[in-house]
Amino acid sequence: QVQLVESGGGLVQAGGSLRLSCAASGRTFSSSPMGWFRQAPGKEREFVAAINWSGGSTYYADSVKGRFTISRNNAKNAVYLQMNILKPEDTAVYYCAADYGGTYLRTDHKRYNYWGQGTQVTVSS
Repeated sequence: QVQLVESGGGLVQAGGSLRLSCAASGRTFSSSPMGWFRQAPGKEREFVAAINWSGGSTYYADSVKGRFTISRNNAKNAVYLQMNILKPEDTAVYYCAADYGGTYLRTDHKRYNYWGQGTQVTVSS
């Protein structure tokens, strides 16, 4: 019954902003690194951002650095992704994930053991 549920996706024009939320239930992930990944049709799932257990350390893919911000609220068992200056190439299904039992920030999707269903983000030109 462990669940991660993403929300906040939608259609936005290039240059606009969206804030994605990921609410976890069934298990506490306050000690776990968490991350965001995205996948476009016909492409491999790619790393977007990761955050450590306390929120004190973050890591971003070069393609989103300076535009996206990952954060978390352990009291709410939630993680967020603020996306600014969106580009058409950001269009994808965005997934949140938890590295339960992990310690370090990882960019490899295989390291994460809990996943949400994803939320669609579409950026028009």
